[in-house]
Amino acid sequence: MRNNKPMFTVMLGAVTVLGLATGCSSSDDTSDASASSQPTTSTVAGPFGDGCAAVPDSGAGSFDGMAEESVATAASNNPALSTLVAAVGAADLGDTLNSAEGITVFAPANPAFEAIPKKDLNALLADKDALTSVLTYHVVDGQLSPDELAGTHETLQGETLTVTGSGEDFTVNDSAQVICGNVETANATVYIIDGVLAPTK
Repeated sequence: MRNNKPMFTVMLGAVTVLGLATGCSSSDDTSDASASSQPTTSTVAGPFGDGCAAVPDSGAGSFDGMAEESVATAASNNPALSTLVAAVGAADLGDTLNSAEGITVFAPANPAFEAIPKKDLNALLADKDALTSVLTYHVVDGQLSPDELAGTHETLQGETLTVTGSGEDFTVNDSAQVICGNVETANATVYIIDGVLAPTK
């Protein structure tokens, strides 16, 4: 983990632009070096994915509205994330999420929670420690653009998750598909997924 923030102080990131390095030379070697050091930016502009259709076109829950608010507030304005918001409230993480900086959140959409047997979901919502473990497992430190998303990332829960794919097609832990990605809030980038991720402990 790249900071010493307690697990409870962050939850539910913005495109990182690499530094410019340019140069001119008539030799082949330096030309190759110059070409390889051109600026790298995300090739995906704005939110992507079929699941984005569930996000309102206007108002506080729209992409523009969410970009103006910190992540917990932004999620609470988006009807596609209402069950997640209820879980965050049950874990008393709302205020701390809004004060977090530079995080990437894999946010389960409502149908992801609906796929969990009701008895099991209710038990999870009633167990604050277990719920906090699950929720913080969905959060990665640092703001990851789509071009940086693939790979293994340490979560705030302490374990790692793995993202595979490229472009606008990503899967987390070989089980949850990103259905609406690259959603900006004032302090986080959100990737809405179609499954709830489970830590091993």
